[in-house]
Amino acid sequence: MNKDQQHPLYNRDRSIVDSLLAGEATEYNLAELARLRIRYHGFPGARDIQSDLDKILQQWDLTEAELFEKTRAIHAVGGIYKSRSKKEEQDWK
Repeated sequence: MNKDQQHPLYNRDRSIVDSLLAGEATEYNLAELARLRIRYHGFPGARDIQSDLDKILQQWDLTEAELFEKTRAIHAVGGIYKSRSKKEEQDWK
């Protein structure tokens, strides 16, 4: 029997997803959405987050391919995840 798993970053990600649901498609929000789509792709659990990520794509009238195209361009410029120490900070998985 398959049992859904709890993602170790679920609580942190849940608040980000809630923020994205209420937000607009800014460059930062697009990058966050893409990052979370990658993180939860194929993950055996967090069905509510996966469903909400789909809803956000629909709200913003984007396909996943369009999202990834836009975020590749954003990341090519760089700096979207600058931290206080001025280093690129990325948290993909």
